[in-house]
Amino acid sequence: MTDTLSISLAPSQSEKFRTRVLPFLIMAAVLVAIPLTGPSRTTYSLLNAIGINMVFALSYNMLLGRAGLLSFGHAVYFGLGGYAAMHAMQAIEAGTGLWSMFPVFALPLVGFAGGALAGAVIGWPSCRRAGIPFAMISLGIAELVAAAGFMFTSLFGGEEGVSGDRMNGPEVFGLSLGPINEVYWFIAAWTLIGTIAMFAFTRTPLGKMGEAVRDNPERVEFVGYDPQRVRYLIFIFAGGFAGLAGGMAAVNYEIFTPETLSVIPSGFVLLMAYVGGIRYFAGPMLGAVLLTYMQSNLSDFTEAWLLYLGLLFMMIVMFAPSGLAGILVSVLHGVQSSDRGEILGRWARYAAGALLAFVGIVITIEVAVRESSGFGEVFEPFGFALAPDNPVTWLLALGLVGLGGWIMRSSGSDKEEASS
Repeated sequence: MTDTLSISLAPSQSEKFRTRVLPFLIMAAVLVAIPLTGPSRTTYSLLNAIGINMVFALSYNMLLGRAGLLSFGHAVYFGLGGYAAMHAMQAIEAGTGLWSMFPVFALPLVGFAGGALAGAVIGWPSCRRAGIPFAMISLGIAELVAAAGFMFTSLFGGEEGVSGDRMNGPEVFGLSLGPINEVYWFIAAWTLIGTIAMFAFTRTPLGKMGEAVRDNPERVEFVGYDPQRVRYLIFIFAGGFAGLAGGMAAVNYEIFTPETLSVIPSGFVLLMAYVGGIRYFAGPMLGAVLLTYMQSNLSDFTEAWLLYLGLLFMMIVMFAPSGLAGILVSVLHGVQSSDRGEILGRWARYAAGALLAFVGIVITIEVAVRESSGFGEVFEPFGFALAPDNPVTWLLALGLVGLGGWIMRSSGSDKEEASS
């Protein structure tokens, strides 16, 4: 008689709690604690924009990170969901029919329905292709819908857009949604709901099958599943959650214009997802925080903030394709490693080299921008005047870039030697 040993490959209950429940409890605690710090109106506005972009970026990553679908038109579903919520807001304000009993607090659900419906219609022909053809189709659809936004004024409002008043209808949780601090609670609640819902979607069979289609569609088809149908269903859900973010934006800004349907916000959500890390669920959230902050505040310090944004994307693609989340995971694994001293030392040298190269690039860009403007302004970081007609300025910039690049290269060589 032979004894059989049964081994459970499933995670333990404590591991499930640590990886699936605890992060959301921490997120909820942070969202509740933020108002206790007494943020200003400007901070509230920034936090609201970050919450909207978090949901938007996570919805995009359902396509790119989970299903391997590169889309250049994801803002279409964000915009159409926002427009659906805006028209519903106008109906609530008019008090017509059942809309008189519909709370503004629930408008993101209208946005979800609008985005999902758009995804169902547009995704039916789009998801028949994958890879580059799908990307080109998404770009063409984005241009078509954006052009339609300026043509059909009864639906999209033309250049002026569609506006509404959020302070109507029944109140939920005693929130009139007038003061910006009450809008924060609305954004925080739906950010948490949307994040939990999208994480739960990744645990479903459809979410898991999307990852399989991303990695090996031929094998998925071999075991009896239709990759095209899997992509289509994920496309619908991704459009729905993008519309959810659009509904949040409709309540927050109380106006929607055709610019929200264009390629520009579609490119921005791509940057947020990739910079944050498309292979990690929390990656797009990190990217949304960083890029929204850069978009809101970096323009106050430099005219070249868009150039820095492009350089950041290039650096992530070239040196850290796993994004910010991948960097954090690598640091965590390095700290837990047995030879953490050697690893952290090498990373410290690499970070120092990157910092020196970054300072040199900043000097080059800022001096060049001030010179090209023709106003005679001199770049003076920390009180040091760096005039464009002074050779020392360019020698300093190039020297820092060269030194930083050499340190980074030598640190990378050490890493290769250690691994071999």
